[in-house]
Amino acid sequence: MIAKYRRQSLPEKGLLFIEYGLVLLGSFFVAIGFNLFLLPNDVASGGVAGISTILYALFQFEPSIVQWSINIPLFILGTWILGRNFGFKTLVGTVMVPLFVSLTSQWNPASSDPLLAAIFGGIACGLGIGLVFRGKGSTGGIDLAAQILHKFVPLPFGICVALFDGMIVLTAIFVFSVEQGLYALIGLLVTSRTIDLAQVGLNSSKSIMVVTDHLEEIRLALLNEIDRGVTVWRAEGGYTKANKNMIMCIVNQNEFSRTVQVIKQIDPNAFIVVMNASEVIGEGFSKS
Repeated sequence: MIAKYRRQSLPEKGLLFIEYGLVLLGSFFVAIGFNLFLLPNDVASGGVAGISTILYALFQFEPSIVQWSINIPLFILGTWILGRNFGFKTLVGTVMVPLFVSLTSQWNPASSDPLLAAIFGGIACGLGIGLVFRGKGSTGGIDLAAQILHKFVPLPFGICVALFDGMIVLTAIFVFSVEQGLYALIGLLVTSRTIDLAQVGLNSSKSIMVVTDHLEEIRLALLNEIDRGVTVWRAEGGYTKANKNMIMCIVNQNEFSRTVQVIKQIDPNAFIVVMNASEVIGEGFSKS
């Protein structure tokens, strides 16, 4: 029994090691993009990093301290209000990004051109956040604030994120200039697109089909924990002729890893088929 347990647990430990490695590596890339490109050129491209850029320009507040002072309370508040377990990897990302920002704060800027800084800073940050997502973690910050707002306001989660980022970019226009605000917007768009590429390639959505004997538990988990609609099909096994249940769900790139994890926790034997969804039209996605 002991040998059997070890054979099963070693692959799981290896996978967990890789996931934490991705969270740490991604956090490092975010810090690199921030310190080498965005901060030196006053590009406040959304998120907590954008807030810390603005406060550094106005009051010379240390960016890593600002990020810690926002991220950690938001993590605690989100856990309390949303009543959910964000997981230790989210806490790791929340803490490690500001730590890496502090450790790399003395590195020389890679560019003094705001346009290049917006593009390559956005690429570095987007790659980092995408790696963190692939490690089933999160960098916290604005995403947690958006989830809290989403709970109390009938707006899609993506709109809540856009509202926060939009306010930060708008603030950058008043603090710096219209031109700097436009650079910030470019950086935000590049970051968003790079996250898509790092997480799921050229497609930003995934169509997930699940054959399971735990229909009701998975249906409720997808509806309540992932906040996505589902379609339930009744199917028949081609070999056994037994009645089967199939669930279809469409999720965004930052929801994909979490969705698969939720399904496997409920039914480790679930048969899961994942397909790229190049365009999704409907509630929660594009309207046209």
